[in-house]
Amino acid sequence: METNHYSAENIKVLKGLEAVRVRPGMYIGDTNSKGLHHLIYEVVDNSIDEAMAGFCTRIEITLTQDGYAIIRDNGRGIPVDIHPTENLSAATLVLTTLHAGGKFDNDTYKVSGGLHGVGVSVVNALSRNLKMTIHKNGKIYEQHFQKGIPQDDLTIIGKTTQNGTIIQFLPDDTIFEEVIFSFDILSRRFKELAFLNPNITLIFKDERSGIKEEYHFEGGLKQFVAEINHKTLLSQIVSFSDCSDEKDNRLEVDIALAYNDGFDERLYSFVNNIKTPEGGTHEAGFRTGLSRAIINYIEANASTREKDVKVSGEDIREGLVAIVSVRVSEPQFEGQTKGKLGNSFVRPIVQKIVYEKLSKFFEENPNDAKAIMQKALLAARGREAAKKARELTRKKESFSVGTLPGKLADCQSKDPAESELFLVEGDSAGGSAKSGRDRFFQAILPLRGKLLNVEKSRLDKILKSEEIKNMITVLGCGIGDEFDISKIRYEKIIIMTDADVDGSHIQTLLLTFFFRYLKPVIECGYLYIAQPPLYRFKKGKTDIYLKDDRALSGYLIENGIENFVFKDIGSRELLDFLKNVSIYRAILNNIAKRYSLVEVVQYLIENPQIEQLEIRELYLKIESFIQTLNYHILNTYFQEDSLMLYIQTNNGLQSIEINQNLFCDVFFKEAREKYQDITKRDLGFLEGKDIIKTLEEIEESARKGANIQRYKGLGEMNPEQLWETTMTKDNRHLLRVKITHSEFDKTQKEIDEDEADKIFALFMGDEVEPRRNYIQEHANDVKNLDI
Repeated sequence: METNHYSAENIKVLKGLEAVRVRPGMYIGDTNSKGLHHLIYEVVDNSIDEAMAGFCTRIEITLTQDGYAIIRDNGRGIPVDIHPTENLSAATLVLTTLHAGGKFDNDTYKVSGGLHGVGVSVVNALSRNLKMTIHKNGKIYEQHFQKGIPQDDLTIIGKTTQNGTIIQFLPDDTIFEEVIFSFDILSRRFKELAFLNPNITLIFKDERSGIKEEYHFEGGLKQFVAEINHKTLLSQIVSFSDCSDEKDNRLEVDIALAYNDGFDERLYSFVNNIKTPEGGTHEAGFRTGLSRAIINYIEANASTREKDVKVSGEDIREGLVAIVSVRVSEPQFEGQTKGKLGNSFVRPIVQKIVYEKLSKFFEENPNDAKAIMQKALLAARGREAAKKARELTRKKESFSVGTLPGKLADCQSKDPAESELFLVEGDSAGGSAKSGRDRFFQAILPLRGKLLNVEKSRLDKILKSEEIKNMITVLGCGIGDEFDISKIRYEKIIIMTDADVDGSHIQTLLLTFFFRYLKPVIECGYLYIAQPPLYRFKKGKTDIYLKDDRALSGYLIENGIENFVFKDIGSRELLDFLKNVSIYRAILNNIAKRYSLVEVVQYLIENPQIEQLEIRELYLKIESFIQTLNYHILNTYFQEDSLMLYIQTNNGLQSIEINQNLFCDVFFKEAREKYQDITKRDLGFLEGKDIIKTLEEIEESARKGANIQRYKGLGEMNPEQLWETTMTKDNRHLLRVKITHSEFDKTQKEIDEDEADKIFALFMGDEVEPRRNYIQEHANDVKNLDI
């Protein structure tokens, strides 16, 4: 066969939207969760552009039970007249042609997020079905598409007094790896848009859960900063707006900022409502203008002794919370995903605006200006103290016999690519790990006690912590100004802690340290979390380790069903069925920790039809069920939509309140979904037996003659067991810690960097009230509680 033949027949021409379906990643980034949600963003961005142009005040986004997303606005409506050169309806043209839209004409949209003009056409190409409905000129127009191909012409289907566009689409599951929209991901984005555009209202409905939220923030960016910054140092949030219209380079600038007594900078930037996590010229201009204004103020107002302190831009931004939003007529982004702004003219304009506005603010608000000055001076002193601490550490090391801490059991290999460092909780587990490791490529550093919480400390205090100094020395890449990832001694750093609440706490403290001070280690993919097993199952010659309760149950089911015979069901189907029952039982066990009388809750889960009954009819059903348990109802209290029962059981007096809070409980809904999934098939093969009792009988048959050991800590394992279960590459399970500049991606277990920043600040910071409020708000959502 000829392999070097290359002629015109090898050149493939992709027509229409076919190129989008062949290479979707070129247009939406990827076909995972990020790309899926990008579809909705593209449609919503078109409505936001209408809002920025002054023609739209309301946007509704709905997620339907059958997987559709519906975006409706009250803008002008996509044009429906025939295009002068394409001889096609403008609306059809926009949906079926790349680079067709009103954003290449500075008269239609002065500024817009959808610069490339491929947004809604790409959504159409990657949708199994899409329906476009337009309210315009007193008429309702409609057209249907499948995989980007029109199924009919744009048709008038009725009359209307409204204006606006409705796009309803179903993502193509042959393109996307998952097609389930996340309410949390989308709600964060829509909330951002409402902050950035205080004149619009966004209504977000999720028909799958019944949740409906409305976002409208008249305070705009000031309100945005207030939500992020709970403990301000200033008497007010600083905010200002300005614009520049030089030739064709129109620029609108909106900025709000505040300071707190923390140590981290939290700057979020946007261009035409598009988040720019990689920054760009607008961020650079803001930072330069901020530094110039504050340094000038310090030079003019600081005492003689204070003026001797050299303040850097990093010092000035310690504790800063800021939102920088610009609108540019023709923004230059890096790629369709718009991660970084490149327009050079933006930087000097933003810098000038920030410097002038802040200088004026300092003159009018001397107390706030002094607070910012003192914050910057304190940060500068801390930075100098940290520098001296690093120098002192290096000086001590130069006079010591070896530069590495004595508690480190280093590996023989000097190649970072093959070397592993285990950060192990406690000296006991550290001793087992040292004895069980492969000395050639595995190093062990035991950590004693709880690590310092770096979220509450400046670098100079952090460098006084013996455990942290040891880690920095062992890693070899330095910290702060001297950090150099190329000098790292291990490219696999594995956190290995006990599977209890203390181990989780130590794990979190370590993650906080790496995220705040060694973030490139995470970004390079060098940080991992070990997954030691919870169980050891030994029976006869069988000796295996099982990761958790689900793995143990699955193993018992696989071995126990050999002792039972069921008719009319295959072995594979039976195994899957019983594993689902095991998951259902685990959810019920969690419910039992939250509610007494779990039998009543289970009855409500498995009989959803009675939930719709009037409260007294519901009581009669429950009363009949309780009688089957030989329990007795002692007292009953009725309210309009609530029922309180006091019941005498075999274990004494118990009570339960039945209301919407119970029906909306995260475990209740999860259990109902799992039970409905289980009972989709005919259960005749069980011959009337209870599904959970059947599961327990099968598990018990597998337990007979077995010794099942549950490990609470790593120290309970001997060196051989620790090696075999958690350290050897053949058997171990590791979770890679990863952050990304995209939204949360369920398939990769990644979390957005901004979201991670908020989480660490919330849970590890020194502000108690926001943490308490979060715990109270999400108390019913907790799944793993160790008390």
